[in-house]
Formats: sequence, C-alpha cells, structure tokens
Amino acid sequence: MDNMLMDRIKGGMYGVAVGDALGGTTEFMTEREIKEKYGYLTEIIGGGVWNLEPGEVTDDTMMTLGAADGILENAEEPVEAIGHFFMEWYRTRPKDIGNIIRHVFGKYEGDWFETAFVAHMDLGQSAGNGSLMRCLPVALAYKELADLDRVTIMQSRMTHYDPRCAEVCVMYNRIAHRLLQGEDLGTSIKAEVKGSEYEEHLEALPDCPPSGFIVHTFRWVLYILLHTANFEEVVQKAANLGGDSDTIGAIAGGLAGIYYSYEGIPARYANAILIKERLDHTISQLYEMRTSC
Repeated sequence: MDNMLMDRIKGGMYGVAVGDALGGTTEFMTEREIKEKYGYLTEIIGGGVWNLEPGEVTDDTMMTLGAADGILENAEEPVEAIGHFFMEWYRTRPKDIGNIIRHVFGKYEGDWFETAFVAHMDLGQSAGNGSLMRCLPVALAYKELADLDRVTIMQSRMTHYDPRCAEVCVMYNRIAHRLLQGEDLGTSIKAEVKGSEYEEHLEALPDCPPSGFIVHTFRWVLYILLHTANFEEVVQKAANLGGDSDTIGAIAGGLAGIYYSYEGIPARYANAILIKERLDHTISQLYEMRTSC
C-alpha cells in the first residue's frame, strides 16, 4: 500500500467531515455572535441552528459520501448512480439541505441536467456552493485529469446550472489533484486560479460575506488556506466566520486534509466524527479505485 497516498485520501475525506462538524455549530451566526457565545470556537460541540450532536455532520459530508458512492458504483458514467445515492439520502429527511439542491430534488423526474436548468429558472439563480462542497471524491478517485474534469463538471451540473459552479469545482479538484501528488499548497492554488477572477484576491482579506454564493465561498476558502499554518487553524478560522461556516469549513477542510494528511488532523477532531465507520469504508474503496489501474 502507498501509505502516503492513503493518508492524503483519508485526510481529504476526514477534512470535509471535520470542517462540516465544527462549522455546523456556528452556521448562520455572525462573527460577533460567535465571539459573544463561544469566544473563539475550537472544539466540535454540536448544537447550533440544527441542534447537532457533537460530531454529527450535515449535508456537506453526506453528499460528499453520496458522490463517492456513485463514482465507486459506476466510474465510467456515474451521474445516475450519484443521483440514486443523493435521493436515498434526501428521503431520510436530513436536517440541513441547501435551497437549490432541495428544489432540484423536489422537481427531479429522471433528467438531472434538465431539472437543474428548471430550478435555475424557478429560483432566478443557481450559483450556490452545493456542488463544490461535495466534489472532492472525484479528485480522490480519478488519476487522469481528463476524467477528473469530465466527472467534476457533470456532478456539478446535476444540481447547479450556473457555469461558475462547474468552473470552481474544476479549479478546486485540480488543486486537490496536485496536492495528492505532494505539491505545495500555495503553489497548487496559484497555478489553478491563474487567469481567473480569483487570482487578484488571494492576498487581501475578502471584502465579501462568508455566504453560500459560490464566488464568496471560494474566495474565503482560498484566503483561509493561504493564511493558515496547519489543519486545525484552517477549520477553526472557517467555523469562526459564521455565515455558511459548515460548508466553507468542509470545502477548505477537504484540501487542508489532503495537504496536511490524515496524520495532520488532530485526533480529537477525527475521533469525534460520528460516522467514522462509513467514512473509513468509502476511503478504502476510493484508494482501491485510484490504485487499481
């Protein structure tokens, strides 16, 4: 077994879950409210708007697992399989589910891409961060960039018609692809956002709220990753932003988990996650798929 690759894949999946579970406590709060209630949140304690159990994850992690399961079931054409796992999860009546995704799931009758367009028209926009929060398994599963790009775009367009969503998902997964090969975090980010609207904003504190709008989310994710020194700082910084903190934490945590590896995730965080068994099973399958050909 390639232990370093396994450690990075495991770090990526646990990174999503930890960022989600920590940030779930502060979702929809303001920075000021967080400061008044928690000082600076550093522990996975649950609660929050969804009344989470400590270590309980939300839609970010569950849809990431759904995307992974669909890819593992049908790597060549995973859309229908991913959709099957998404709908299976949706039928469990989850506590937290984004408006765009809820709308698509409610309207779905057999064609994901058509439904995403209808939802876009109904809602007047579809530039949310819901396809970005779940896309990491594509980078973990596929070695070839052509496959990575194709499947990343498809999984995004299943629910988010706005082209900015697929564009950011590709940038994100290409950064992950570089990190899996041992590249530096800052170098990987700068290489993949070069020439995009995000390039000019990498150094300055974002002048936008930490919202679910894909552009805002990605600016915060990149800023956090470039201005922290370890995994713990990444997820804590995201959680203490408030706003869409669970999703920003999950997205930033996924890349941080690959870069700092599973060994770099504090044991108290990894051990707190309630669905560890489910995560570990999917992680071992993703590793197998990536190394089998």
